[in-house]
Amino acid sequence: MKLNFFEKLIGSGFYTGYVPFAPGTFGSLAALIIYLIPGFENLYIILPAILITFIIGIPIGTRFEKVYEKEDPRYCTIDEVTGMWISLILVPKSFIPVTAAFLLWRIMDIIKPYPARKLEDLKGGLGVMMDDVAAAVYSLFFVHLFLLIFT
Repeated sequence: MKLNFFEKLIGSGFYTGYVPFAPGTFGSLAALIIYLIPGFENLYIILPAILITFIIGIPIGTRFEKVYEKEDPRYCTIDEVTGMWISLILVPKSFIPVTAAFLLWRIMDIIKPYPARKLEDLKGGLGVMMDDVAAAVYSLFFVHLFLLIFT
């Protein structure tokens, strides 16, 4: 069993999943670069992008698990792309807020506070995606709390 070009390109977050170290961070960075495209922060663009990557991420995550014979393989970073974008919803597009969102997202993705860690137990691509969605919701909350306090 092999991944086709589309599955590999999208599932690995534009091949960031194949970076030999910190693929999740590189996948998040790729998502951040896309976010920096003028207009991408518009809710009519970012919300459908999140929904599409989430929906596509479930079967692609399942395929990555089958191909690599491992749960949530490091090569699959579409979940980090989705999580990064969730973390950036309604975040002002300037250096400090975007950097705070990126750092908070990486922290939440790594520590996976409850129930994010538990959601990893879901089977297949749903588990691949849902733990990152939960971690991203925490990140989104904390970045907006940060903005409320410091701006």
